[in-house]
Amino acid sequence: MHLWFKSNRISLLNIGFLFILLVSFSDHLQAQQAENPQSAKVLILGDSLSAAYGLTQEQGWVSLLHNAWKNQDISVVNAAISGETTDGALARLPRLLKQHSPTHLYIELGGNDGLQGHPVKKMQNNLQSMIDIAQKTGIEVILQQMQIPTNYGRRYNQMFTEMYSNLSIENKLPLIPFFLQDIALNKELMQGDGIHPNLEAQPLIADFMQQQLEPLIKN
Repeated sequence: MHLWFKSNRISLLNIGFLFILLVSFSDHLQAQQAENPQSAKVLILGDSLSAAYGLTQEQGWVSLLHNAWKNQDISVVNAAISGETTDGALARLPRLLKQHSPTHLYIELGGNDGLQGHPVKKMQNNLQSMIDIAQKTGIEVILQQMQIPTNYGRRYNQMFTEMYSNLSIENKLPLIPFFLQDIALNKELMQGDGIHPNLEAQPLIADFMQQQLEPLIKN
């Protein structure tokens, strides 16, 4: 009887010790999770400027940016497609959000619509719908200012440019300056078509975008 009691007393002590260890570990884990919140995931919804047109995906600025953020709990999903319009992106967006569950949506669209002379109002409505879809699920939206060649006429170009400012103001969204604004003026950084950045330009764009996006993602 004495041995049985002693044996069970030791077992109870062991169980109590294990319980204390488990509680301590749980508290430590919760503290770590509080210090390291859930990783951010940025979904890139764009066109050929973000899809590494004429290059491999690994050479494009999006992949370079993803690599730069590997140790910062920020991942990047590149859903950009060459030739993409706001119509096509709007149709794809619900599926992409469901598939990837991003915390942030970066929209780099409108260039192809503009080059095709699509009505600015239609573009704006499409972009607004994308913003609405993302925000309804708690996703933070970041908008990219876009530019098109000046040969489309002063009025159309002005309406096109102001569309992004209006969307940014109306929805209280951050608006990123056009990342080719300076690069496009340097022929050595552009491909032969004069529209797409070349291999040498990709690290420059990645650095610029990291400076622009990182404060918005980490806020």
